[in-house]
Amino acid sequence: MRWGMVIDLDKCTACQSCAVACKAENNVPFATPEQSGRSHTIFWMDLLVQVRGEYPRPKARFIPRPCMHCDNPPCVQVCPVGATYRRPDGIVAQNYDRCIGCKYCMVACPYGARMFNMGRAEEPESYRSYANPDGRVARRRVGVVEKCTFCFQRVDQAVARARAEGRTLEDGEVKTACAQTCTGGAIVFGDLDDPASRAAQLAGSPRAFRLLDELGTRPKVVYLMEG
Repeated sequence: MRWGMVIDLDKCTACQSCAVACKAENNVPFATPEQSGRSHTIFWMDLLVQVRGEYPRPKARFIPRPCMHCDNPPCVQVCPVGATYRRPDGIVAQNYDRCIGCKYCMVACPYGARMFNMGRAEEPESYRSYANPDGRVARRRVGVVEKCTFCFQRVDQAVARARAEGRTLEDGEVKTACAQTCTGGAIVFGDLDDPASRAAQLAGSPRAFRLLDELGTRPKVVYLMEG
């Protein structure tokens, strides 16, 4: 099993519902107005904007950018304390108890997909009412590096449930928060090692490409070009 994600740029409307869902699912902290003014916000799912063409008819392409969960992750290779590691199912995870905030992983990541928790976040009074108890990272201490985890808590729960019921996990049974909430159905999550899975079939499309694939990081987030 090798979890991956396919994002169809032809269907993405840049509504940013994926970024909002990611924050809610994983209890990603809110930044204060002062922190936002210094670009110290934290988003595990970001939206990159690429402008093509020239005035007066420029065209913008929006690229949702989570962690690429590389098969050859440079962040894992440089972490001096083993705080970031690659799980057997392909998810690149982060152990916050081990992280010392040295930011080596941030420097090594060519995608800019890691965020440093440099200040205490401002939590609204109603935070406890909507914080996700299954997020497992509800109270990360200040001074650690954060990133997208492919909502591994959902993956682990689904795998445990299927094992308890004595069956195999079905394709589409696990959805990350961003995939579940995507209004255009642009995000597909699944097992890239299963040829029958929708994610694997889309990843083999002639429209498929990977960001900075020439670096040899072998990202598991695959994009589909506009038609």
